[in-house]
Amino acid sequence: MAAIFWVEDQSHWIKKFSPVLEAEEFDGQPTTLAVYNFAEAARQKIALSDKEDPPDVALLDARMNGNDQAGFSVSSALRKKWPGVPIIYLSEHSGTEIERDALEQFSATDFIAKHQHNVEQVLVWRIRAVLRQASIDSDLSATVNVVNSGELTIDLNTWNVYWKGKRLMNPSNAKRPLAPTPRKLLRELVQVSPRPLTAGQIADRLDMDIEKFTYASYRQHIKTLRRAFDAVEKGEGSFSELCNQGQGIVTFGDEGAYFWKAPGKE
Repeated sequence: MAAIFWVEDQSHWIKKFSPVLEAEEFDGQPTTLAVYNFAEAARQKIALSDKEDPPDVALLDARMNGNDQAGFSVSSALRKKWPGVPIIYLSEHSGTEIERDALEQFSATDFIAKHQHNVEQVLVWRIRAVLRQASIDSDLSATVNVVNSGELTIDLNTWNVYWKGKRLMNPSNAKRPLAPTPRKLLRELVQVSPRPLTAGQIADRLDMDIEKFTYASYRQHIKTLRRAFDAVEKGEGSFSELCNQGQGIVTFGDEGAYFWKAPGKE
C-alpha cells in the first residue's frame, strides 16, 4: 500500500489530482492519500507521527498562501523526521528560482509543472518511478551500509571511520574511538559534498539545538577530525596541510562553513 503525504493549498488542484492518485495502485494495493491544506498543519502532523512509519512519498506544493518558503518548511520537517522519504514538488512555478532552490538546496527528488500536457499521467509516471527507485535503494542499503569517498570509509553499522585502511581514533587518547559527534558530522560533510554546510545546517541535519551548537563548537569538532586524520598520518600534520590547500575538510567562505573534498580528486 503506497502512502502519499500531500500538501496543497488550492482546492481545485486537490479535486483534479485526488481521484487520479486514489485510483492508481502503485504497488498492487490501494493508495492512501493524506492531504493537508496548510504548511503548519503538515508540519504538526509530521512532528506527531511515528518515526518508524514514514510515508512512501511526499508530494508538496512550493508556494502556498502567498509564502514562497511554505513548501520548503515542510520539506525540512520531512527530512528531519524521515531523511530518506522521496519528495516530489508539484508546482505552478517550474522554471523559476523556486524550482532551482527545491532541487539544489532542499534535495527534491523531482519537480513537476502543474500546467503541462497530460499532467495527471505525468504525475503517476513520476511517482511510480520514484517508488521503484526507493525500493531499489532500500534493497541496496540492507546489504551495503558504508559511505566511501576516496580513501575514506565510514561504516554506518559500527560508526567506525577509516582513512587509508586505518581506523580514526580520539586524537587525545589513541586507545579510545573517535567521539560520535565528529563522526556524524564527517558523514554529513561527505554525503553532501561538494556543498558546504554551516553550523546551523549541521545542527538541523543532526537534530541538535541550533542555539547550543555554535560555530565555535563546529570548529572544535573540525579540529578534532583533522587531528584524528593527522594521527593516522603519523602526526606529521600532512592532512591538516592538505586542508589548508583546499582538500580534505576545507574551510569555506566567510560564513563559517566547511565542505569535504576527497584528497587527490579533481
